[in-house]
Amino acid sequence: MTGPLDIVILGLSLSSSWGNGHATTYRALIGGLHAEGHRVLFLERDVPWYAAHRDLPDPGFCQLVHYSDIDEMIENHADRIKAADAVIIGSYVPSGVSVIDRIAALKPRRLCFYDIDTPVTLAKLDRGDEEYLARRQLATFDACFSFSGGEVLARLERRYGARKAIALYCSVDASRYQATGEPFRWDFGYLGTYSSDRQPTLERLLVEPARQLPHLSFVVAGPQYPGDIDWPANVERIEHLPPADHPSFYSRQRFTLNVTRSDMIAAGWSPSVRLFEAAACGTPIISDDWRGLEELFADGQAIIIAKGSDHVIDALTKISPEGRRALASAARATVLERHTGEVRARELAAALRELPEDGVNDSRPQPQSISA
Repeated sequence: MTGPLDIVILGLSLSSSWGNGHATTYRALIGGLHAEGHRVLFLERDVPWYAAHRDLPDPGFCQLVHYSDIDEMIENHADRIKAADAVIIGSYVPSGVSVIDRIAALKPRRLCFYDIDTPVTLAKLDRGDEEYLARRQLATFDACFSFSGGEVLARLERRYGARKAIALYCSVDASRYQATGEPFRWDFGYLGTYSSDRQPTLERLLVEPARQLPHLSFVVAGPQYPGDIDWPANVERIEHLPPADHPSFYSRQRFTLNVTRSDMIAAGWSPSVRLFEAAACGTPIISDDWRGLEELFADGQAIIIAKGSDHVIDALTKISPEGRRALASAARATVLERHTGEVRARELAAALRELPEDGVNDSRPQPQSISA
């Protein structure tokens, strides 16, 4: 298979970044696919919470269609799904198990899964939670593209029965995410939706330093934080920050914080899109620790890996402006070389071209009963 690809993607959301990290991931990837000459149809379930917060209602880099139910989606797009070079279904798609079964029944030429939540997905499957993916369905896909790499890929194939597991990390649109040149407003900040498993780390790595450094300014941006959190007076809160405002937000921080969900820490090799966005904007990053992070950014050279609040306080008070700029420059160079939407699009297209083209295979390998 040569030439431009015709790809259909069914994902959680492309139009709204409210309360999810999927939209920015899809935007960078599909923007990269568009730049590489490929054609994409994105099918998104029309749900009220995203409809009320659409910050990209009409993307110029793909066709975006909202559907109200599965029957309508199949009726209107079955021909395109069957003719496409590849169909990719994402994690957390509403009624995902039914969507996967209905799409598989159409026997597309290549059927793939893109898990932007791989560690969360595997933890859910281990609990018998099949909210958006049934364990039996992993062997249905010609390939499972995974937000997580490293050891997770072997687990997907050996324990869960995936035919082919391929790392497809998130990425950043480097044409949108770059330094704005604005003066600093905050010494340290964080961008992320509230998550109960991330909150203790946020408390340790940002809130506690804010209490100990009352002369510095801090910020936390993101929705769904409970009203009873005791934020120090020098921590500014921003309820929601649309992607268009992310570069300005990062550019106005001397340092920014990356916090990882517990399932992703346990799995390792699961970089957040926020890492790549901040680095592309030239903002030095302080991050919690997890396996695989130093394979992406060298500790002390392109990132500061903090074990506790003392490490954060040291970084905020002892790293010189020259040291801060050196950290930022090294991280940005890494992202521009390895983690842009165009790079990821080329990786995806190459992987799709290597897959067989004979439709969904009914000969499904059974998951092996072995430990991870």
